[in-house]
Amino acid sequence: MIPPRIILLAGADGFLGRTCIDHFQERGWQVRVFSRRERPDFPPGVEVHRWDGRTAGPWVAALEGVEAVVNLSGRSVNCRYHARNRRKIRESRVASTSVLGAAIAAARQPPRTWINASSATIYRHAEDRAMDEANGEIGTGFSVEVCRAWEAAQKAAATPRTRKVRLRTSMVLGWGGNSVYQVVRRLARWGLGGQSGPGSQFVSWIHVADFCRAVEFLIGSELEGAVNVTAPYPVTNDYLMRTLRRMLGRSIGLPAPRWLLEIGAVVLRTETELVLKSRRVIPARLLQAGFDFRHPTLPESVAALEVERPPG
Repeated sequence: MIPPRIILLAGADGFLGRTCIDHFQERGWQVRVFSRRERPDFPPGVEVHRWDGRTAGPWVAALEGVEAVVNLSGRSVNCRYHARNRRKIRESRVASTSVLGAAIAAARQPPRTWINASSATIYRHAEDRAMDEANGEIGTGFSVEVCRAWEAAQKAAATPRTRKVRLRTSMVLGWGGNSVYQVVRRLARWGLGGQSGPGSQFVSWIHVADFCRAVEFLIGSELEGAVNVTAPYPVTNDYLMRTLRRMLGRSIGLPAPRWLLEIGAVVLRTETELVLKSRRVIPARLLQAGFDFRHPTLPESVAALEVERPPG
């Protein structure tokens, strides 16, 4: 009997991690996770190892013999960017990546592949042209500097027996937790689904099923370095909201001018950058490697999500 393939997910407590658990379990993989929670409620069959994302501990033994490690750790960026939150956002990403890299480097039988989260926001605000891995221009500002430090931590790890991939992931559309799709869908349902700010800023996105499939594809590929994990057709914010209104049968969507977004961001304790920065990112390397998107366009993706909507 052939033993199951083993994947280890770090930072698996959130929306993406839990969806990846379901994806890989359904395909017969054995799933191990690193979790900060004392009593995590993962599905049956998941092997849980406690870690703090900062220091080595008994969890390092779980790295031995796994096929791939996928690190999704990182504090949510949906908050106000004051000094304390900036520090937590950066440290949660850099520290977990650094300690994981040190543990992989010390493993007797290290994983063949190490996939580490990053973000498509590393590229500059772009309305004029699309950003791919070869010709994309790195931006400036706090979020970009976090991504640069995050990626640098993985690159600095001395893991010659382990292939390293950096996921420059866009907004992921799916159900679970308080996912971004549920937030924008709620706005559209309430008649607030008009354009945000100018509406001309681009939104890069990917259906969560394609995100999980892309991770599995990358494990089986030879790709290394930065990979944009986003659907091939970014859309403007105005198009995104119009698509949601049409799918939900809402003819009216009140727009949110920039000044109103600034007030709302303070009230909701978030940042306008999350909706006003133009992320026009395309997955050139995935497409060149032969990855087949099941949900390549936004209208089809939203239609699929509505069919998949959980009860309640």
